Amino acid sequence: MTADAGLLRLRIDLAYDGAEFSGWARQPGLRTVQGTLEQALTTVLRLPEPAQLTVAGRTDAGVHARGQVAHVDIPVDKWTMDGHQLVRRLSGTLPRDVRVRAVSQAPDGFDARFAAEWRRYAYRVSDAAGGVDPLRRAHVVWHDHPLDVALMNEAAGRLLGDHDFAAYCKRREGASTVRCLKEFHWVRETPGESDAGPGYTPLVIASVRADAFCHNMVRSLVGAMLAVGSGRRPVEWPAGILAAGKRDSSVHVAPAHGLVLEEVAYPSDEKLAERAAKAKRHRLDVV
Repeated sequence: MTADAGLLRLRIDLAYDGAEFSGWARQPGLRTVQGTLEQALTTVLRLPEPAQLTVAGRTDAGVHARGQVAHVDIPVDKWTMDGHQLVRRLSGTLPRDVRVRAVSQAPDGFDARFAAEWRRYAYRVSDAAGGVDPLRRAHVVWHDHPLDVALMNEAAGRLLGDHDFAAYCKRREGASTVRCLKEFHWVRETPGESDAGPGYTPLVIASVRADAFCHNMVRSLVGAMLAVGSGRRPVEWPAGILAAGKRDSSVHVAPAHGLVLEEVAYPSDEKLAERAAKAKRHRLDVV
């Protein structure tokens, strides 16, 4: 697919541990996922100009990704290897906390950011009295009070649908905070046979899916649910905050390291351009 005259668009599927990154977005003097991957692509593909990535979801500092998607436009004459070969070359160039899983020529209309139908995050919490399993501490947050999952699900269910999530977002100038929250539920993990040793403690895991997320939205929603689950706030409280329509200091933003971007979904190839155009019309800041 030619993104423009003489250019080829590549879709890149990747994963990363966000612990030692200052988020996705390139920032001068800071180690970021975007900057690291762009440098690797520029080197491996021998690009005449630095690679410029567009991503499905700009994750904050400390947030991880298992199913991130990005695209890059490169000169056609620089595509001298197939996707499998490029993945192998990048594996020897990238640091171990970033892995490219697949590279492919993007179909017509593909835009990693605007063509996405939805993004799904998971947030992992331990409410074990003794704290988080030390082998999982980099990706699990400890909550020091027992959590009532049923109450959290009741509260979360009241937030589903199309709403202005300004109360749960850090505003950006000119950006819409209207989002469609398609899924928000919590489960207490059931250990498999291989996990159920004497030191295993089940986690409480949230699955949060929306057409897009504004800045800090997932972590703010999680913070509100933890307040309900531990009995500090009533079930009606998160919906009341949402209805108020403005940022409330009583909503605590949950720590970054419990959050993982798990999956990004796209429509069928023939609907990609339509989806991208619609998203661009409706919001300036899809993240």
